[in-house]
Amino acid sequence: MQSEDRGTRWIYGSSGEALAFVIRASFKAHGLEFLTPDTFGQQIGYMTRSTGEIIQAHVHEEITRTVIGTQEVLIFRSGRARLDLYERDHTYVGSTIMNAGDVVLLNKGGHSLEILEEAEIIEVKQGPFAEGKDKTKFTTPIPEKIIELF
Repeated sequence: MQSEDRGTRWIYGSSGEALAFVIRASFKAHGLEFLTPDTFGQQIGYMTRSTGEIIQAHVHEEITRTVIGTQEVLIFRSGRARLDLYERDHTYVGSTIMNAGDVVLLNKGGHSLEILEEAEIIEVKQGPFAEGKDKTKFTTPIPEKIIELF
């Protein structure tokens, strides 16, 4: 599922587990393309639709899904930020710069953001937020050498 030539990249930890999926603002696809596997709790699709095309009215049925963990999608509307990715045991994996128009699905492991230029970010995740249970914060030094992932 790595297609960096099209403006996307999966980022993996040392165990081979998918930590994040980055979609650059430059990404393009025709029609409807789902970019994440059906096994994920969040699904990202990309659509290009022609003028006058109609997506038929529909409702989504209330079906039960079992989701373990929390996945976040961050949509960068403006600004710039460095996204740092970590293994579940807090080991630093690497970083990437997120710019206006970029999107990231944070799947597993840990992450942090350093805002480099004031940013507007939309966050989408399973809810509601469970205060005190939803996340474990950890302190890690800024890496001496930033490993650029993408």
